[in-house]
Amino acid sequence: MPKIPVALIVLALVAAFASPVARATELDILPTLRPLVTQVTKEFDQIPAERQQELRKIALFVKSKGAANETAQLTFICTHNSRRSHLTQIWAQTAATYYGVPAVKTFSGGTEATACNIRTVRALRRAGFSVAEFSGGKNPVYLVQYSETAEPLRAFSKVYSKDGNPTDNYIAVMTCAQADKNCPVVEGSSMRVAIPYVDPKASDGKPEEESTYDERCKQIAREMFYLMSQVKS
Repeated sequence: MPKIPVALIVLALVAAFASPVARATELDILPTLRPLVTQVTKEFDQIPAERQQELRKIALFVKSKGAANETAQLTFICTHNSRRSHLTQIWAQTAATYYGVPAVKTFSGGTEATACNIRTVRALRRAGFSVAEFSGGKNPVYLVQYSETAEPLRAFSKVYSKDGNPTDNYIAVMTCAQADKNCPVVEGSSMRVAIPYVDPKASDGKPEEESTYDERCKQIAREMFYLMSQVKS
């Protein structure tokens, strides 16, 4: 019986242990999301250094909670909880699943409640999420599925400290400059970090509306995946 080279045995063992990791992370997200995810994970160098620094602060918070066997709670906050805060919450949870970062729960909220804007929903669908309307009314609830194995996220507008959001022991991530300015103290938060995004609302009703929302969605995806990659590294 011919001898198998030691190098081939080592490679086989590495592959055997590596494959389950890949199956447990990347393949947990919906197949429709994978093209955009593949793209943004190659674009981390497009994130300005100062924003990378703020994102690493959030990553350190998540790491510290993991080291203490605690759940890292991230609440993304903008004024109306209608656009940017939903996009960041949903992409952050998707990225945590992709990188196999355990015990991360993401939330979103506003300084006031309005509604999750339908343009946000459309951008999420174009990105590859499965979004279903669960209830109607002035502030409808949408179920956003990002994984084949995880429960969908509930997207609707709420004040950051209400309706099931954490009231203590969480990091407040400010996603718009107005909320950051008007809410100098975020009640119950353990830490506060500002990563404001330009509001895509300025393009509403204009020819560039769809492309503007898609670009903001992609930017947020890129940064949330960078964040979780830093937790994993």
